[in-house]
Amino acid sequence: MIRSALMNVMTGAALKAGRGLKRDFGEVENLQVSVKGPGDFVSAADKKAEKTLFEELSKARPGYGFVMEESGVVEGADKTHTWIIDPLDGTTNFLHGLPIFAISIGLVREDQIVAGLVYNPATDDMFVAEKGQGAYLNNRRLRVAARRGLADALIGCGAPHIGKRAEHRRFQDELAAVMREAGNVRRLGSAALDLCYVAAGSYDGFWERGLKSWDMAAGIVMVKEAGGFVTDADGGAAMLDKGTVCAGNDVIQRALLGLVRQA
Repeated sequence: MIRSALMNVMTGAALKAGRGLKRDFGEVENLQVSVKGPGDFVSAADKKAEKTLFEELSKARPGYGFVMEESGVVEGADKTHTWIIDPLDGTTNFLHGLPIFAISIGLVREDQIVAGLVYNPATDDMFVAEKGQGAYLNNRRLRVAARRGLADALIGCGAPHIGKRAEHRRFQDELAAVMREAGNVRRLGSAALDLCYVAAGSYDGFWERGLKSWDMAAGIVMVKEAGGFVTDADGGAAMLDKGTVCAGNDVIQRALLGLVRQA
């Protein structure tokens, strides 16, 4: 595990916010839920967790800016540092009682993602990464999978929900292309955790479109620090701006990117 002062701050904030999510997850049928859009929900637990993260991180690092899923952008006096936060990635899973959701915290310093944390309160899995310090799941150092062939690979993906019908056809074409070549495909519903599973070697690769910066900032640094490769869906480095991501080891990532682009 990384023991830096920065990671201690991030871990403390995530654990405190996670306690509330864990409590609410146990009483999921009682949650008050409002609708943001078709198939896209936001819960009282979501907002509560974001408030806790904002307060804890602001107290520990005054002046840092924020980009948050629910509260939007909060400018900080320190223009070189920005927290990118998703208090509950996998909200639909959470609301349906599936224990596949996470708090995601990324830190950007001068346009570079330098640290990431992804915490699943339901399982107590804590993924952390800091630039130059490696990536860890709890106390275990992470490395991306060593598989070189797509036929043996397990590939993760994200599917557009009912509110994004305009994106369905492209996803179907991409999925068909990947299914023809890859060993198998999974769709779990939390991009932050999906990227962590690439870092841990559980997935060999992962791709998704239509993401926001808070869905993937922490996961991107996780994959890189585990020895993996991450690009946007066009092969560039503008993941946060374009909202697309393709990740894996050097061989699988390149092959997966080729399939997605050709589709």
